[in-house]
Amino acid sequence: MTRRLSTERLFTRPFIALGVAELCYFTAAGVAIYALPTYVTGPVGRGEAWAGVAFGAFALSALVLRPFAGRLADTIGRLPLLVGGALVAAVSLGLLALAHDLVSIIALRLLAGVAEAAFFVAGFAALADLAPQERLGEALSYNSLGLYLGIALGPPLGEVLVGMNGFAFGWAGAAVLTAIAAGLTLFVGETRKNEGAEASDHHLIHRPALPIAIGFLAALLAMGGFLAYATLHASRVGLSSASLALFVYGGIVVVCRVAFARVPDKVPPLALGSAAVGTIGLGLVVVATWLSPAGLIVGAGVMAVGVSFSTPAFFSAIFATASPSQRGVASGTASAAIDLGLGIGPILLGLFADAFGIPWAFGVGAAIAAAGAVWTLTLFRRRVAARRVGAGRPRSIR
Repeated sequence: MTRRLSTERLFTRPFIALGVAELCYFTAAGVAIYALPTYVTGPVGRGEAWAGVAFGAFALSALVLRPFAGRLADTIGRLPLLVGGALVAAVSLGLLALAHDLVSIIALRLLAGVAEAAFFVAGFAALADLAPQERLGEALSYNSLGLYLGIALGPPLGEVLVGMNGFAFGWAGAAVLTAIAAGLTLFVGETRKNEGAEASDHHLIHRPALPIAIGFLAALLAMGGFLAYATLHASRVGLSSASLALFVYGGIVVVCRVAFARVPDKVPPLALGSAAVGTIGLGLVVVATWLSPAGLIVGAGVMAVGVSFSTPAFFSAIFATASPSQRGVASGTASAAIDLGLGIGPILLGLFADAFGIPWAFGVGAAIAAAGAVWTLTLFRRRVAARRVGAGRPRSIR
């Protein structure tokens, strides 16, 4: 059944400010997507497996801290975590200019995870506060443009900055972007509302979200491995611009998010999530088997279509299980899948890349995505069956 869309205003000043702040933050992250693997395997002189470890290390600290960040977002508010997270990110990126050994780099990436936990969790909770409930999927589609525009624009920007004046200049540019993000969050203001008695819930994990988060995790494991090794794979297959595939990937996500922004509010989110994860897997199969610049570009494009719908679908399904006073905890639980995916994905796929080659690593990512699509479809079918049983059960007479 198609849901009637709300006509309540979506594009308010706080909503726009949040989106632009996230664009700055994730463009800085996109600079790191380009620069970090090439820095570790180049000047630092380590192998591809260590590049995956350095890339994904931030997710380990973020994973531990997200539940606490979610609880804090529901108690002290969203704004302190948005400002603090962006400022810590600026410090971690800026200090990479002074890091010339792997231990220092990993330590700073762990600090970046602290920033990620605070900024990301508070950002999604604030978005759920600001969006009309019946337009939440649309709001997620537009809001996540900051993330994927950052992924599209950050790597080419990183390539330009590093080419102009070396890696230190690239890290400095990324740090400036996150400092700007901190300033922009002040225009968002505090979005948390006092829910009275409901605020006494002190859980760190939103348990109804866990089965849904497993499907989301599969998508992110596959995506994390791709992001970590796309630049290196591009050079191996002869793509002249190493950042081009990531630019195409991010650009297609942006176009799809704008063109199909209302789809997540019209289609059952778990059904949409299953299709999205399956499409991500299909794109990785293309990249893994068609070893040429064209294969990488086409596969990245197919994968991007799936990614376009995965985040709005899974977050819509998760927020549907949470009350307003639980949005921070729900956001922390859901986004923990992002830490696991972007952290474990590069590390896990890096082991296969080091032992068998990057195409095999992408093949493993495709298999993970396929399993996630089946799991999410199973959840959807169970919910449909449960609703049918509930609709057919006679009401008790007291």
